[in-house]
Formats: sequence, structure tokens, C-alpha cells
Amino acid sequence: MNARISKDSFHSKKTLDIGGQHFDYFDLTALRHLGEVDRLPFSLKVLLENLLRFEDGDTVTESDIQSIIDWLDTRRSDKEIQYRPARVLMQDFTGVPAVVDLAAMRDAMTRAGKDPDSINPQSAVDLVIDHSVMVDVYASEQAFARNVELEMQRNIERYQFLRWGQQAFTNFRVVPPGTGICHQVNLEYLGQSVWQDSGVLYPDTLVGTDSHTTMINALGVLGWGVGGIEAEAAMLGQPISMLIPEVIGFHLSGKLHPGVTATDLVLTVTEMLRKKGVVGKFVEFYGPGLDALPLADRATIANMAPEYGATCGFFPVDQETLRYMRLSGRSETLIARVEAYAKANAMWRDSSQPEPFYTDTLALALDEVVPSLAGPKRPQDRVPLPEIKTATDDLLALSGLEPEQQIQVDLGDSGEESKGKSFSLTHGDVVIAAITSCTNTSNPSVMLAAGLLAKNAVEKGLRTKPWVKSSLAPGSKVVTRYFEASGLQDYLDKLGFNLVGYGCTTCIGNSGPLLAPIEKAINDANLTVSSVLSGNRNFEGRVHPLVKANWLASPPLVVAFALAGTTRIDLTQKPLGHDSHGQPVYLKDIWPSQEDIAQAMKEVKNSLFEQEYADIFAGDDIWQQITINQGNTYQWRPDSTYVRLPSYFDEVTQPLKPLKDIENAAILALFGDSITTDHISPAGNIKADSPAGHYLQAQGIEPADFNSYGSRRGNHEVMMRGTFANIRIKNLMLKGKEGGYTIYQPTGEEVSIYDAAMRYQDQNIPLVIFAGKEYGTGSSRDWAAKGTSLLGVKAVLAESFERIHRSNLVGMGVIPVELPEGLLASLSLTGKEKLHLKGIDSLSPGAKLTLEITNEQGQESQYSVKARVDTRTEMAYLKAGGILHYVLRTMISAE
Repeated sequence: MNARISKDSFHSKKTLDIGGQHFDYFDLTALRHLGEVDRLPFSLKVLLENLLRFEDGDTVTESDIQSIIDWLDTRRSDKEIQYRPARVLMQDFTGVPAVVDLAAMRDAMTRAGKDPDSINPQSAVDLVIDHSVMVDVYASEQAFARNVELEMQRNIERYQFLRWGQQAFTNFRVVPPGTGICHQVNLEYLGQSVWQDSGVLYPDTLVGTDSHTTMINALGVLGWGVGGIEAEAAMLGQPISMLIPEVIGFHLSGKLHPGVTATDLVLTVTEMLRKKGVVGKFVEFYGPGLDALPLADRATIANMAPEYGATCGFFPVDQETLRYMRLSGRSETLIARVEAYAKANAMWRDSSQPEPFYTDTLALALDEVVPSLAGPKRPQDRVPLPEIKTATDDLLALSGLEPEQQIQVDLGDSGEESKGKSFSLTHGDVVIAAITSCTNTSNPSVMLAAGLLAKNAVEKGLRTKPWVKSSLAPGSKVVTRYFEASGLQDYLDKLGFNLVGYGCTTCIGNSGPLLAPIEKAINDANLTVSSVLSGNRNFEGRVHPLVKANWLASPPLVVAFALAGTTRIDLTQKPLGHDSHGQPVYLKDIWPSQEDIAQAMKEVKNSLFEQEYADIFAGDDIWQQITINQGNTYQWRPDSTYVRLPSYFDEVTQPLKPLKDIENAAILALFGDSITTDHISPAGNIKADSPAGHYLQAQGIEPADFNSYGSRRGNHEVMMRGTFANIRIKNLMLKGKEGGYTIYQPTGEEVSIYDAAMRYQDQNIPLVIFAGKEYGTGSSRDWAAKGTSLLGVKAVLAESFERIHRSNLVGMGVIPVELPEGLLASLSLTGKEKLHLKGIDSLSPGAKLTLEITNEQGQESQYSVKARVDTRTEMAYLKAGGILHYVLRTMISAE
């Protein structure tokens, strides 16, 4: 990944002396004669350096490099470039299927009579096991140990597979479970800001198999989330094909008021950028407000780039970057390298410099930010704290529910901590309060604020309401160390916020079950209850299947709402509860002061980071004792329900079939706007009466041992059955009914989407899906595309697509087709129509296709639609059957 392959047509290769050591680098200032390079957005400077370093006259040409300079003229471009990130980051939910694919590719190479060892990561890959811990046990001193024990029991086969991959593949490291969330580990340890390879310095860059990879943008590292499919191709040496993006500058000024958190700031930023419209664009933060914005706050903002729709949310390297690197235990050698390189190569931010040029800008004065939450279904729907009661009541009114409806609950002996407790449960009650997710648990100021609020609450005699499931899942063990050093963990424990694990829990649906009497009450009374979590995702059905209203909030507000027990309250006016003398206690009475937070922050020291990351890849005794099969190809177990050999590559040794038009296709489903990958991709619990549940029971697996969809992502049989099976998805063929069902048109039966797809496949009938705007928003789940492909869907026709999911569809050989705005509504589809898509046989990037629809009466109509296969590289992938098929065919032919 260094400069030796570059033609260096612009003579930009220079030498930099740092402390007596000499390094090569590609100097952007050598291009000043071509244009105002210094005024490029910092994020585009990273892309420019990448092209200079990889100029080979083929995948990167002189004109590609010039096109970045030319961007300054119009501040947008339709130029396609080939970008090569330095490394790849994975979490285990998305990482396991990626390693399954690599193992399957090795099998395919063996079948082709080629060397399987040629399938190997060509760049550094780190996989962090962080998505498998579930909140089964909580509000208990035994919660962490018991949850870890259950995690190992459920996932031992997956972990054996990952340990095999660790020894079988080069350039592949695994961070064991119980260490932290991949994004926080990346921020605190893995990220380097400036990479060094064979004496060449260059910016640290990456792609990740989680959409919140953008968190590392806070450290001046350009990175974003891609599908596992795209990440695997990058690992195997394929460049990422992309259009030079528009860059939106976000100007920050002033300072946050005391009592306003980074979470309040990011919810405001998310709301503003969603309204602006930045899908597919870079966002870069600039302005004097950065001078007073800690890097942990920047990380909170960068983390939520997927929520505001941007490819990335970039912060350039500056003095604060160096301060954080020193705090987090990076070496002085690395810090000196980062400073020297950034300053030498026009990548150092300073408020005295002229501001970069941007495609467009917007601005925020930090002193205008107020305490807020976001919800109840989307992270961009910000609600100021005083208006949360009104927002909850509005939700109930829209649902036609009586706000004061109550149902009596007697917990009895349903939990050790709940014996003898009885209460009334009503709409808006908070049944889950979780300090969780990378967004906020990486930020010491908001975490310590939660601990201080807990301390003040305990000293006032307040207690968490008995119907609240409370949990604390930090993003790294460093958080536990500074909580313990400050003495605040004890107070969190007293309010039920005991440590439940180190990983992404509630935010991805690993919230675990509620107490049985509470679940029964919610079902019996059809209650709309709430969760409050310090996460980044609150899509419908994501946090818990029974919790319809989900609110994103700062960690201290999570604790506050656990004390209040309801979202039907204005915490700025009404008391949280009463002290031991019966006096009301208000939020303002227990909210920590800036002085108290500053004092607690003194316990956050670089020695804590150094201790926790000294032996990060070792794991505990249980991890080290896992037995694995040696060898360069995996020994697939025919009885496995976790890891199975997929069928994608069965025909990869056969001659390519030409692209052809889609004829006489049936409509598998009709969807509206905002269908997310949470709706499409299997996630959360597996229902016993679902197609996946039936499959597992046929394999002898009892429902109690189903585990989650995420844990079984290495088994395509489970995952394809769970595609489009979300309990909240609405197929418009079914007139408002929720769940993964459709009408099998030949008989008119209502069946599961999976069962219908299999029947259509048996008859060789191709399938299409129709949807509205923002199709595929949400996490970058590769199974949203893999499952779609395995179900036999040949094209998805929608009014607009989320960036990653559109790319993933192409990567699995499914054609994304963009409908003109308003067309879907005007078609009034019923699902009984037959479809033809013409022009695929002569497809080119961005080409127009003809959509021909034949209705039930035999009447035909035609419409012009656009194929969202955007680049020549994507065309090559589509023709090969997908991105991995392209890589594999290329390697087989080259052997």
C-alpha cells in the first residue's frame, strides 16, 4: 500500500525528516501550480494524496488526479475515481459472513484447481467481536459475568470459526469478545491518523463493515461504512469505485452552554443536515467552534454521519487531535509523525488559515444548542427536552390510544430484584433505559455526567422505577476504569446501571427480554411503551419488538428518565421523584455542574488506555482455550446452524452469461417510503413461527436456543428466510398488515415473503420489489442485499436509495432502478401486475431503462426509469454476477 507503484507524473514524491528519520511522502503542495490545492476540503486532500500514491496509468491516471484539482472550479464532479483505503475494520455480525465468503472463495479456488492461499487479505483487517453480547441479566453484580457466560455458550461455534480465520488468513487480526465496541477501539487504539509503510507516510484511511465507521473521522481519518461485500473486495485488493463527492462545509462557532451535552449537539446537527440533504456527500466541519470542541465531542458528531445521511463527517487534524492521541496513550513517536506530516502536507487545520472551498455550507452557533432527545422512530426527529411529553402524547393520539389507560402488573418472583413489586403500567412508560452504543460511551464527559447525576440522585434518595430495565454497556474497559477511579460506578449500580457487557447491545436490538409480566401487560393492553437509550439508531422494531417509541438521549438523560419512569413528563418543570423527606426533586437539583464534571475528568488518564490496550488481542482464558481446526481451508460442518458453505460461487467456474432483460417478473412486495435495512435484513430475535424459526426447529434447535439473527449471519439458510421478515414492515399488498408477508399471486394466498419467493423460483419467475423514497437507509447490512438476491429478486425499483445499500445490491447482482418522483403513487400497483425491464441487455452506467407494466386486464403501459448502476466498475461487477464473483473470476483466470 505504498508509493513504489506510483508513476509520480506530477513529481510530488518528497522526503520528510522527523526527528532524524527520513520518510517519503506525496506532497500536495507540489500541485499548487495546477490550482488552489490549499483551499481544497481536507477530506478531498486525502483522496488526492491517495490518487498520487497509486497512480499507475490504468486504475489511476493523470486525468484522475487533475479532476480533484478541477473540482475547485465547480465544487462538484461526475468523475469516477478508484480509491484504495489503507485498512478494513469489521465487527462480528458483519465480519462473520465476510470471513464465510472468504472461506467459500478458497473452496471455489480449490475446485478450480487453483491455490486457495491466493484468497487472502491484501491490506490490514481488524475484526472486533462486539455485537454478540445480550442484556439477559441486568441490575445485578453478576450481570457482566453471566452475560459473558451466555454469550460464549451461544456463540462458541462462531468464535471457533473466527479463530480459524485468524490463523488461516494473513493480515487478519481478531479482537476477542468482552473488549469493547469496534468504533471505540478504533478511536482509542487502532486509528493512527498517519500511516507508515516501508518508509512511506500517508493518511490513515479505512472502510468498515458498520455504517458508524465514520466515528474515526474525528481523528482526521477518512473512513466510512460499506457493505461486507464491498469490504471483502477491498481486502482482496480491489479499489473502491466512487464519484468525486460534493463536500458540504458545516461551520461551527461559539461554545456549548453548561448543561448542554455533545449528544444534544449531535442531535441538532443530525436534524439540520437531514433537512439540508447530504446523502452521498462528504460533510466536513470547520470554523472557530472547533477550537473549543473536544475530540470526544467530535467523535460523537462523526459517529452519526449515517443518521444525517452523509458518507462521512470529517474533522481535520489539529492541535486537539494531538491532545487526544496523547491522552489515549499513543506513542510520542506517532504523535510527532502526525504533526510533522500534517503540517508539511497542507493537512493541518488552524483557525488562522483561509477557509476551504465547499460545494455548499451551513452554520451552527454552539450556544444555540439546547437539551434534546430524538424519536420516537428516527434519529433526525429532534425534540427539545421540554416538549417530550407533547411529542409522546401526539404519538398516542395518532395511534388512537387513550393516554391514561393503565394495566396492573405484579412482578411476583419474576426476578430476584423484583419480588413483591406491584405497579400500574401505562402508555409512555420507560421500560428500557440503556447507556449503550459507540456514539456516547466513547465520550468521557457525558459518561461521567451520567455517573455524577446517579450520585446526586442516590444522595437525594431517588430510585429507578421498578418497570425499567436499566443497563450500562460501555464501549471499552477504559470507561470502567475511570468510573471506578472516580467512585461513580457504585452510584450507577445502586440505580440498576450495572455493567452488562462491553459491546453494542440495546442499540442493535440485543436488549434482551423484559420481565414476563411486563411483556404480558404490554401485549394485553396494547401499550405504547418507551425506551430511552444513548444510541444512534431508534428505528421501529429495532430496540425491542414490544417497544414502539424509542428515544435517543445523552447518558445523563437516560438515567433521569429511568428515575422518572415515563416520557410523558416535562423534566424541566415536573419532579423526577421525591426525596426521603417527601420533597420533590427536579432534574436541575441533580444535574452535575461543569466544575464537578471537570473534576471527574481528571481521572481520565493515558495510563488507563495504556493498561487496557497493552494486550488487546489476547482475550481471556475462555477465548484462549477455544479449540480450532488447522488448515488453509475450512472444514465445514454439515450439521452446523451457524456457519454454512453458501451457494454463491457454485457456478463461478462456468462461462459468464450475458445480461438480459427481465421479462414477466412478478412483484414480491410493494413498500412505501423509508424502508430501512432493519426492515430488510434479518436482525434481533428469531420468532418460533417464522420461516427461520421453522428451519431451526427442523434442525433440532429449540426456540430457547435460537439466539439472534445477527449471531447466525454465517448461515445463509437462516438469513434468507429472515429477509423482509421484520415484524413492523408493511407490504402494501396487505392493506396495512405488519410483518414479512405477501400475496402469492398465482393462488391469491397470503404467505411469508420467503415461501412466496421459493414458489416463484420453482416456476422460474423473476421477481422485483417496488418502494418509495430512502430505500435501504440504516446500518450497512450486507444481508439486506444477499438475502434479496437469494430470494430471486432481480431488480429493486425505488424513488431513491441509500448509498451503501444501492452499492450492495449491485454487488450481489441485483439492479437498483430509480423511479421518477411521484411515479410510484400514480401507478396504483396492486401486486397482480407483470413487469418487463427492457434495456438491460445493452446496459451502461446510469442508462435509461424502459419499464413495461401489464395490469390484470392485459393493458400495457411504459415508463422511462434509470438504472442506478453508476460506474464502469459497477457494470463489470454486475456482468460478473456480483463483486466477489468478479474478484474470484479474475483470480481464477490469473492463476
